[in-house]
Amino acid sequence: MTKIELAKQLHQELGIRQKEAADYVEALLDLIKETLEKGENVKISGFGIFEVREKNARRGRNPQTGEAITIAPRRVLTFKPSAILKESINHE
Repeated sequence: MTKIELAKQLHQELGIRQKEAADYVEALLDLIKETLEKGENVKISGFGIFEVREKNARRGRNPQTGEAITIAPRRVLTFKPSAILKESINHE
């Protein structure tokens, strides 16, 4: 599902203008993005948790040359679905 499809769905279900629905979707996604950029988790009850995790630097190998390299530290985004979401996906 895309942002446009989300906005269309909001437009149909809530009876608001499509432009207004698109603005709401964009605002929500911007808020989630800004929160994650600060390093904070986003927990949506009944859906799941978006979490930013720190990965330390580590040693690795270039697969083409076999040369040892250092992989830089970085932040990664993870998502852990809630039990309710897992259940609805697997039992419906």
